[in-house]
Amino acid sequence: MKKLPNAFTLMLGIIFLTWGATFIIPMGSYTRITDPDSGRTTVVNGSYKEIQGEFLDVLDLILAVPEGLISRADLIVLIFLLGGCFFIVEKTGAIGEGLQWIVDRLKGQDWIALVLVSLIFATGGATIGMQEEFIALTPLLIAFSRSMGYNVFVAIGMSFGAAVVGSAFSPMNPFAVVLAQQEAELPLLSGLGFRLAFLLIALGAYIFFLWRYARANKVEKQPMSEKVESISPRNGLILFLVALTFGIVTYGLLLLDWGFNEISACFFVVGILTGLLARLGINGTCIMYVEGMKEMTYAVVILGLASSIPLLLEEGQILDTVIHAAFRPMEGLPPALSALGMMGSQALLHFPLMSYSAQALMTMPVLIPLSDLVGVSRQVCVLAYQYGAVNMDMIVPTNGALMAILAVGGISFDKWVKFVWKPLLLCFIVAVIAVLTGIYIGF
Repeated sequence: MKKLPNAFTLMLGIIFLTWGATFIIPMGSYTRITDPDSGRTTVVNGSYKEIQGEFLDVLDLILAVPEGLISRADLIVLIFLLGGCFFIVEKTGAIGEGLQWIVDRLKGQDWIALVLVSLIFATGGATIGMQEEFIALTPLLIAFSRSMGYNVFVAIGMSFGAAVVGSAFSPMNPFAVVLAQQEAELPLLSGLGFRLAFLLIALGAYIFFLWRYARANKVEKQPMSEKVESISPRNGLILFLVALTFGIVTYGLLLLDWGFNEISACFFVVGILTGLLARLGINGTCIMYVEGMKEMTYAVVILGLASSIPLLLEEGQILDTVIHAAFRPMEGLPPALSALGMMGSQALLHFPLMSYSAQALMTMPVLIPLSDLVGVSRQVCVLAYQYGAVNMDMIVPTNGALMAILAVGGISFDKWVKFVWKPLLLCFIVAVIAVLTGIYIGF
């Protein structure tokens, strides 16, 4: 098998193929209504119809790239500022010293660190759907992983991969289950116990796979720093500032309706304070901050290219056609098959729809009346959405965060697929069991 091209080339190829698909797939549209109070736009079920429109031209194809970058401007700013912040923190040696201190304390029980890190990142995914925020942390996590004798796949698996599992099986992810429950007119956080039980099962199975893989694919250990007996006061203060910032950001996202800009501002301040605490001076801190931002350039370009794909689908007026075709076969099937069909369709739809929050807004108004018609409860319908759509973040090349992390880690997409298909299959097996259990017990 030939090696796939690099992420930049791959993204350009997918953009070109998407543009070509707009000439083949019939144009169609659902009627949409906007709630004047919330501002949320939803789809009117049963309103799909084919339409006539103008085809995209070459100029539209070319413009898709800058428009994709512009559409994710707030996220790109976040990645740049996070990159600058953690570059400075890394150069002070604080994180390296802290992580090496953990490794030294474990005394050969490196699997404990693997489990703890996976649980931390899974919690970030389950609570606030974190993904893109991990891009800037990837170099540090790879160094940490190598200090324990684990390769780069383990580093990404215990961070990004664990976060996706947490997001997919979460009982409270505001961008997935909470949003879908709102669209399904269900009490928010209802079914928490059921979802939490299967989150623990899925996460346990995922971490067990990751541990077995890590044990079977050991690499030579590369310590992050010299053996650490105790963390210096200065580095301890820097680590405290970073931990405090993560706590403030989590609070803001959950209770203050913060977005990417507020997160960016918090980490920008932390980066500057860290440089001053390390006695780099204002000029030295700014120079180092810019160096850190440079490290993230390739990642944000990949993210912007991935964002161009759904824009082409929308401008070519074929996105609604894809959604309509995905769910029409479910009509008339038994409840169990309908629910599994919904989950499978949501998984496939996540290739063109890289945002699972947007996917919820676009598909749940279509699925809810269908689920009522075929005898699938609305809770199970939400399960089918969140398990099908969010789990696919591990593998879809249209997920800008994934492609950016792979680019930073120096991993080609085909090698990532060879690694991730087994744990992804494991997660889907748990998801199928959960959906069938939900139907059986009348969830």
